[in-house]
Amino acid sequence: MKIPDRVVICEVGPRDGLQNEDRILTVDEKVMLVEKAAEAGFKVIEVGSFMHPGAVPQMATTDEVFKKIKRIEGVEYRALIGNARGVERAMACGCSKVKLNVSACREHNLANLNMTPGESVARFKESTLLARANGLDISGSISMPFGSPWQRHIPIEDIKSIIEAYLDLGITEISLSDASGMSMPSQVYDVCTRLMEDYPGVKWILHFHNTRGMGIANILAAVEAGITWFDASFGGLGGCPFVPGAAGNVVSEDVIHMFEEMGTETGIDLDRAIEVARLVRNLVGHELPGFVLKAGKNSDLLKQ
Repeated sequence: MKIPDRVVICEVGPRDGLQNEDRILTVDEKVMLVEKAAEAGFKVIEVGSFMHPGAVPQMATTDEVFKKIKRIEGVEYRALIGNARGVERAMACGCSKVKLNVSACREHNLANLNMTPGESVARFKESTLLARANGLDISGSISMPFGSPWQRHIPIEDIKSIIEAYLDLGITEISLSDASGMSMPSQVYDVCTRLMEDYPGVKWILHFHNTRGMGIANILAAVEAGITWFDASFGGLGGCPFVPGAAGNVVSEDVIHMFEEMGTETGIDLDRAIEVARLVRNLVGHELPGFVLKAGKNSDLLKQ
């Protein structure tokens, strides 16, 4: 296997994890989770989103969270946006990096953003120009590149057309988000290998949901293709509210544990990451799917 010396794990639990929860956390609870994730060593944290509060009420207080968090130098605190209004909200609360999103699946994009992928792409320019004019970094993400409940197979040309729309705007950090949890390792390897060959200047981030238990296997397939940046969520919390049956994200502490056991550096304190997951479990009031949270680390066995 191609085992990298180092990978970057981006903690998306404060956004993608909490947005699917019935209990809406308070601002102070969200701030605590973001700060503890940063203290554990996560260098990229997705704090929330600037979507309409009627569509995603769990994220309605993202502005307040950004205003209250104590930031650690060298940590990237980002947020998801849907349009230029999201950029304006980011500017007002001190968020310095925003992420655009569009689905490669037409039906999913309509459910998520109330517009077709083409209509989303047409709005990229306004958001990008506004962000750059005000000193904000901007990245892009593509949901459903590996399939969706509405459109089983997504043509590679559809994915590439969105990539090229991002590149035309100078956006070179792009996330591939398997929100439906339908991807398989061989598919991930093939798609990632092809896209990396065709777009060598892009910084790729992979975002897997663990709906069918393929999350970590897909991460390893992406590693084999040469990708070293991955999103994950504390305790495996999350799921897309617009995808039928979507379960949580791949589990942060499980991914960290795997890489550490493989000899790959993450820069994250695993014990502190597990403590964050325990805290999340208490706040949401139900069990989480993380395995390390339940069974402990391999190294714990040697202490007995």
